[in-house]
Amino acid sequence: MTPTRLHAVASSPRAVLQPEVGEVLVGADELQRRVSELGEEISRDYAGRSLLLVGVLKGAMFFLSDLMRFIEIPVEVDFMAVASYGSATDSSGVVRILKDLDVAIEGRDVLIVEDIVDSGLTLQYLMRNLGSRNPRSLAVCALLTKPERRKVDLPTRYVGFEIPDRFVVGYGLDYEERHRNLPFVAVLDR
Repeated sequence: MTPTRLHAVASSPRAVLQPEVGEVLVGADELQRRVSELGEEISRDYAGRSLLLVGVLKGAMFFLSDLMRFIEIPVEVDFMAVASYGSATDSSGVVRILKDLDVAIEGRDVLIVEDIVDSGLTLQYLMRNLGSRNPRSLAVCALLTKPERRKVDLPTRYVGFEIPDRFVVGYGLDYEERHRNLPFVAVLDR
């Protein structure tokens, strides 16, 4: 997509997208600016160390890809895929690992990179699971959080944006595998 086309899509999504994509909550420029800031914070906090970024598939792939370009320390990347049982828009907290890490994390600095923290139940499971593997440190970087929906208290060290309790798509987030490719985060009108 050319920069002009990208700007046109980001500035007037209803003109070119399906009608189910509504109000833009976080624009493309805001996303890039905040991801850059997060990369700088992470680089400062982990200076002199190497870091393993654990992306939670599929939603975090865009965020992780952009974030790692702004981190100025040595990083490695691995991925986990999890499924949580519940409705299409709600997690029950009952989690099944579909793809586990390929590397051992014992004694390593690990940063879980999440697209969104909603109830916190899936992330709580991941924190317990990865914590049991004895990493040197374990922290979370979430692009989006919905404080109103939180069911468990989680230490989210890095947060991109707090958003209201609305179902969102774009920048990796989907509804029925659609809309991940949007360069912004928007409300899904259903």
